[in-house]
Amino acid sequence: MNTSSAKDQSSPVKRWWSKDTVAVVTGANKGIGFATVKKLAELGLTVILTARDPEKGEKAVELLRAQGIDVWFKRLDVADMSSITDFASWLHQMFGGLDILVNNAAVSFNDLNTNSVEHAETVIKTNFYGPKLLIEALMPLFRRSSSTSRILNLSSRLGLLNKVTNPTIRQRLLQEETLEEGKIDQIVTQFLSQVKDGTWQEHGWPTVWTDYSVSKLALNAYSRVLARRLEGNGVSVNCFCPGFTRTDMTSGWGQRSADEAAAAAAALALLPPEELPTGKFFKWCTPMLYSKL
Repeated sequence: MNTSSAKDQSSPVKRWWSKDTVAVVTGANKGIGFATVKKLAELGLTVILTARDPEKGEKAVELLRAQGIDVWFKRLDVADMSSITDFASWLHQMFGGLDILVNNAAVSFNDLNTNSVEHAETVIKTNFYGPKLLIEALMPLFRRSSSTSRILNLSSRLGLLNKVTNPTIRQRLLQEETLEEGKIDQIVTQFLSQVKDGTWQEHGWPTVWTDYSVSKLALNAYSRVLARRLEGNGVSVNCFCPGFTRTDMTSGWGQRSADEAAAAAAALALLPPEELPTGKFFKWCTPMLYSKL
């Protein structure tokens, strides 16, 4: 696979999908999520745009329809289990299942010059537990055909293991054969406990956008555990870091546009079945094996 640039990644070689291919994109009323919905719809898939705020979600759909791009909208708050359950039920009734899930929804309460953990619980709940609970709720609905269903979790280099200086945590996450969801939950609980008692700075957690970084650290770890669990069962699981992208989260700063990031995300989500990996972290467009994080 050529991973030299976003432009190279924007045009998958083999068109295996059709209008019957259903893709769900979370947190998609703006930014990378919105651009990903647009790109996938332009490529001919049936795309469901989801957003926590129904008014913003409907406006996003109206904007696309004004451009001649037809997509569906359904409210989804990944931090609310009842919303996830309602979405899964609606998806089953309307489409019978799905083929692609792009977990884009995420929050951060820091800007480029701050590093507060005041909202750590909300960040962890949205960025880690949200995708995890949504994946588990939708798992029975994935259509495990010959094209292989796929999950793409938007992540960040801030969640790589080299951002953690605590040797105990690093070692626990590096033990591939024994790493499991329960151990990841324990690490997240440990972080939140240390945030609560004010000792988190002493324990080697990431120093930049700490709560966001830990949420992505946990998502990366969960993704590789899930990939191992589902290997050979018709669902691939990969992570993608879009890099420093100009969105609201970065206050408009960045090296690339949301459209450029979305083109790369769409290309990864639409890799031909025979080229589709699992358990990989794509750093912009360069694949890195999880075992080398």
